[in-house]
Amino acid sequence: MNRDEIAAFAEASSAHPRLMGLDLGTKTIGLALSDVGRRIGSPLETIRRVKFTPDAQRLAALCVRYDVGGLVIGLPLNMDGTEGPRAQSSRSFARNLKPILPLPILFFDERLSTAAVTRTLLEADASRARRGELVDKLAAAYILQACLDVMGGLAPGAGFDDEDD
Repeated sequence: MNRDEIAAFAEASSAHPRLMGLDLGTKTIGLALSDVGRRIGSPLETIRRVKFTPDAQRLAALCVRYDVGGLVIGLPLNMDGTEGPRAQSSRSFARNLKPILPLPILFFDERLSTAAVTRTLLEADASRARRGELVDKLAAAYILQACLDVMGGLAPGAGFDDEDD
């Protein structure tokens, strides 16, 4: 993922104001939603996975409801940056989702997002049950916020020096 990919995604998704972040797990899908200014990513909900089609239909309904223009899907890379089975599963999910929900998709590195969120919840003294309820949608918000921060930095006058490409 580079600046050009993110800029192209921002342009392709600009017809609708919000972005949705997804943290794909084997049992759940954490969802987050941006504000219309695409500055803040907030936790939305956690979908308990059943089968692909009902999961995709739920996502599609939420995208329509919130006028979502694009999806930011966490890509679970290995610590060395390579893609393993979980990353391949995320890419497969996105490929299968395209015919049902034809929105621009950006894969965003999610390494350590769940660990960071879990650490924050532990520091807040959240119970194990409460952490289980919150971690997926908070991880989705963490991923979405990181993407929004990068997108905000790509805006003209945001401090990037174009000669550093």
